[in-house]
Amino acid sequence: MVKSGTPNLYFLAGVTASGKSAMALEWAEKNEAEILSCDSVALYRGMDIGSAKPNHEEQTRVKHHGLDLANVDQGYDVSQYNKYAEAIIKEVYQRKGKVLVVGGSGFYLRSFFSAVVDEVMVSNEIKNSVQELYQLEGLDGLIEKLNNLNPSGLGKLDNLNPVRVIKALERCMATGSTLLELKVEFEKKPTPYCNFQKKTCLVDRGDEDIENLIKFRTQSMLANGLIEEVEGLIDRGLLHNYPASSSVGYREILSYLRGELSRDEIGPAIALSTRQLVSKQRKWFRKYYQADQILIPTGGEPLNLDDLIWHSDT
Repeated sequence: MVKSGTPNLYFLAGVTASGKSAMALEWAEKNEAEILSCDSVALYRGMDIGSAKPNHEEQTRVKHHGLDLANVDQGYDVSQYNKYAEAIIKEVYQRKGKVLVVGGSGFYLRSFFSAVVDEVMVSNEIKNSVQELYQLEGLDGLIEKLNNLNPSGLGKLDNLNPVRVIKALERCMATGSTLLELKVEFEKKPTPYCNFQKKTCLVDRGDEDIENLIKFRTQSMLANGLIEEVEGLIDRGLLHNYPASSSVGYREILSYLRGELSRDEIGPAIALSTRQLVSKQRKWFRKYYQADQILIPTGGEPLNLDDLIWHSDT
């Protein structure tokens, strides 16, 4: 039961290219709210076009948080984002303001509804040691060492994902604990933001509509200089950041710059990756995101703010 006087925390989630950002901007402007971006790419400085980051005019209309938090040569994970978001929400509500969380990055979004990370602090020495092992022996070397530290097994760890394996090994080395022991401790963590009433909406589109929107989005990004953006980001250290450099749009441009794709193949490759991302997002939303309302406009129509059940928060 929600206590009387409990503040609302708003969530507008949706698949890529669904139009959620435009709807969020309109709602936030009308209701004097501030937007907290929940996008694992837009948090990097300079990754603007490929992430469809709100432009200067949009950020002037409504105050945005969660953008440009790190340089592309720096790692940034959900634990850091979690602490940042918590501080922003606390500060805004102390001013009697409102926050609308907007995005489609599932793991980051999930951190508002359940604990997703522990508080393990990993030293630079350990991080460098793990990276050195990865460079010398590859993924197999990491898994061998991780198995040595976890005689009872690795549980459900995705051992084909270098990022997950690296994180797991770092945590075991930093704590001296096994993954199972860390899991048991992690499950004791309380539900986050339990002092808020969470109002949730999910935005999607029909398959034909999302296909057309993805094509338009891809063409616009290329026309607006995505290739040049990536070239500039390489000079700033993009290649040292696996999650950022492997994100949709950026990895295809990098393939083109390496000669693996022709200029004409870039657009179709990005569109295909975006469709695959949308499919993954839909599966994630069905499993983890309990929406009060699902909006699916038809025929390519723009989202109508009046269709939102909490369209006017008074």
